[in-house]
Formats: sequence, C-alpha cells, structure tokens
Amino acid sequence: MSAGLLDLPGVTEESWQEEAYRRGWGDGLPLVAPTPARVAAALAALDGIDLELGPLPPSGLVPTRESFAANAVMAGCRPADLPVVLAAVRALQAPEYNLHGVLATTHPCAPMVVVNGPVRGELGINSGSNCLGQGVRANAVIGRAVQLVTTHVGGARPGVMDRATQGSPAKYSFCFGENEEESPFPPFSVRRGFAPGESVVTVAATEGPHNVNDHGGTTAEDLLLTIAGTMAQPGSNNVYVKGPHFLVLGPEHAATFARDGWTADAVRDALWEWARIPVSKVSEANQRQFEDWGVLPEGDAYPVSTGPEMLHVLVAGGAGKHSVWIPSFGATAAVSRPVPSRV
Repeated sequence: MSAGLLDLPGVTEESWQEEAYRRGWGDGLPLVAPTPARVAAALAALDGIDLELGPLPPSGLVPTRESFAANAVMAGCRPADLPVVLAAVRALQAPEYNLHGVLATTHPCAPMVVVNGPVRGELGINSGSNCLGQGVRANAVIGRAVQLVTTHVGGARPGVMDRATQGSPAKYSFCFGENEEESPFPPFSVRRGFAPGESVVTVAATEGPHNVNDHGGTTAEDLLLTIAGTMAQPGSNNVYVKGPHFLVLGPEHAATFARDGWTADAVRDALWEWARIPVSKVSEANQRQFEDWGVLPEGDAYPVSTGPEMLHVLVAGGAGKHSVWIPSFGATAAVSRPVPSRV
C-alpha cells in the first residue's frame, strides 16, 4: 500500500489507528482500516444501486460512494450490510427527520434503526434475546456505520456540533430487528404500509430504551397500567416537544395482549388515554414554560405527545417479562425506507 490508506501518504494499516485518532475520526472504539481492497469490496455491494443521497447537515457535504463505503468499512460492516446502512441514511435525510436539529441538540438522541423483513435473517440481525445489547455483529456495525456517516460526512463531532449534555451509549450503535416470528401482530413495516415480505428500515432520533418490568401482571390491563406509568414521566421531551415515541413489547407481554384480544393499535390507543402526567408532578416553572410554548394540560394532566398515532408499537426481544419504552427527541419523525436491491 505505497499510496497509503484513503490517499494518506505514509499511512499503513499498522499506523492507521493512531492517525485516525489524531485526526479526530471515529467514535473512540477501534476502527477497521479502510484499505483500498475493503472499500472496493464494499462498493461492489452497491453495484446497480443508486446512492441517491443529498447533502448532510451541518456540513452540507454530499457523501460520495467512496466516503459512504469507507465509513461502513470503518464501522466493521460486511459488503452485504451496506444496502441496510444506505436505507437508514436515506431515511434520516427526510426533512421530517430533522437531521440538523437532532445532530446539534443537547438532548441525548441517537439514530435508532429498526429492521423488518427477510434481510434480518440474511444478515443475522438480532431481533430476539438481548437484541438491544451487545453480541451480534450485524446490529453493532449497521448502527455504528449510520453514526459514523453523520459524524464524518455530516460533521456532527462530539463537543463541536454534537452538543449532547451527557450523550448516551446508543450513540455508538442502536440497531435491532423486529421479532416478527414471535409477534402476534402484523409486522411493524406492514402496519406502516409496506408489503409483507419486504425488507424495510425505520429510523427515528430517540433516547436509549427505558425498561418496563412487569412480572406480576397477568392481564392486558395490568400491563397497560405499568407501561403507562413508565411513559408518564415529566422529564421526557415527548411531554412538551411531542413527536414520536416507541413501545417495544417483549414477546411474553405481547402474547398477553393478544390472548386478551388486543391489537397493536388498541394498545397504542389505550396508552394515549392512560399515560398522563399529573400537573402536580410538573413544577410551576416548567408549567409556565410549557404554556409559553403553547403546551397546555388536558384537564389536570399532560398527555404524552400529540395523539395515539405518535406511539409506535412493535415486538422485539426474547424470553422474560420485560418491554421497553423509547422516547424521542420530539422534533423528529419515524421515517421508513425499503432496503434497496440491485436493478
């Protein structure tokens, strides 16, 4: 490699790591060296696929095929992973996602990537036990690649443009599949208008997951009470900025709802009514600020977001009576895009 990596004279695969750190690249974890051979192999996976990417804020730079592929390589992606990464980056470029806002906020949001369809099995994306945690390459590298593209091409470097007060571990990687096989409901992507069997990626700017532990509940109503209590907390952006939020039901909780005759939409609609934050739980100073922003309680309580359609219900995880609520930045949207295939 006499020309070095990425046209960096004198940089070898052995010296790459320290050179990357010196230049402020990466997320703090080791980066795979983007050798010409690795980038070429990644680019081959995009043959026949239109990149179709516009400028990424705040830098305004348009990812080239080479820069896109190099970031995926650095994240540890295999060539086959790149179409899923591409679908995710396309989704977060939608105006309603508000990419500039979510990259520059003090809120600890990260791009959450949810995958539906057969690509989950093809790539080995985890949708079962510990699917929001460590241990599976596809989940880790796909979510990490999306983050590296926004950092390196978009320019959202921590402490410079990314102004998160504390940040979140989700900023390293936040990708999982829906557990369609154990879900009693139609797949999340199908409920969003895509065809059964179509591979789809959905993104939103969210916090990390908030656990909902209910081992004692035996009915749908028992679970609703616990979930609503988790959602009804005054520190969430969803109280006053509104926007989307997510309920990821564990398969055991989902089975209880289905057994009692509840659909995913019925769960969503009930939680809109049940998840209310009493005015008494919100300080007078925050009540005044909310009012200045046009946010008023309904009766003696604040709702979570603007309506039931803002809560997205899906199923993921393995055995155990846990679910998770995932609030968002608020000023964002859940955006879905199909995983592209070669033409």
